[in-house]
Amino acid sequence: MIVVYVETGAEGIDEVSLEAVTFARTLSAAGNGVPVDAVAVGPAPADLGPVLASYGVRNVHHADGEELALFSGSAAASAVIAAREAARAVVVMAGGTNRGNEVMARVASRIGVPMAANAVSFQGLAPFVVTRQVVGGAALEEVKLGHRPAIFTVAGHAVEAKPAETAGAGNLTPLAVTLTDADRAVRAVSVERESADAGADSLKSARVVIGAGRGAGGPDGFDHVQELAKLLGGSLGVSRVVTSLGWRPHHEQVGQTGSRIAPEVYIPCGISGAIQHWAGCASSKVIVAINTDPEAPMMTKATYAVVGDMHEIVPAINEEIHRRRG
Repeated sequence: MIVVYVETGAEGIDEVSLEAVTFARTLSAAGNGVPVDAVAVGPAPADLGPVLASYGVRNVHHADGEELALFSGSAAASAVIAAREAARAVVVMAGGTNRGNEVMARVASRIGVPMAANAVSFQGLAPFVVTRQVVGGAALEEVKLGHRPAIFTVAGHAVEAKPAETAGAGNLTPLAVTLTDADRAVRAVSVERESADAGADSLKSARVVIGAGRGAGGPDGFDHVQELAKLLGGSLGVSRVVTSLGWRPHHEQVGQTGSRIAPEVYIPCGISGAIQHWAGCASSKVIVAINTDPEAPMMTKATYAVVGDMHEIVPAINEEIHRRRG
């Protein structure tokens, strides 16, 4: 049995969680059709069961209640352990998000087994071996998980989220969880959401992302890249140095300590392409880099490279788009 911790919110099921369920199905196929269950904690969308059923999930264990309304890593771990015991799972996994990694680490610690983060593939079930990203995605490491349950997370965009050819039952089953004082010790007390530009996709799901780095020059140097993002119906993503300097908010950061993106097109402007940033954008289908340094790592890895000043090239692109659109 395989249990996948799925993250839910007002927008529905997190895309990386659906990728993890897709990954779980490959394990299921290799294990002669071992059932895949899911566990969700807190408020869930009305279509939780049907959506997960379309991804091949048999049972959805749902832990809900006033104390689970806002995220608590310890409380979520208790729910995952309860679901694992109910399903007698030999594999427990989640998407490699900040929350997914935290919850799986807590589950592994309580059960007393190792945990592997950011897996991208597996090599076999006996013994169970996964390949995972390390050093910000610059290297891969094979890890043998010899204990049961095997606990790991799946790196964001390591696989594409795809519904199953044969749907599962998607039975929604209430999950009773008894919380301890330790579970209540650290928890969120409120959530404040950033307002997004009208019509713009979220950074993680955007089909087009316009990136900006130190080359922007300062907090006032993002007008043209923001305009380009709006013209292309995309989102703005920035490098770590930009958020560290306080030029842009952290939720726009792409990289190892930010969001992992997989757009159809990524246009990084004035971004050198450090390993940490590359870890967040390597899954982009097409990369069009703009930089004054032709030898910058991002330029050498890009699908297309434009050598020049972003403050000259991006306005020219915007002007041409306006011209062609009349």
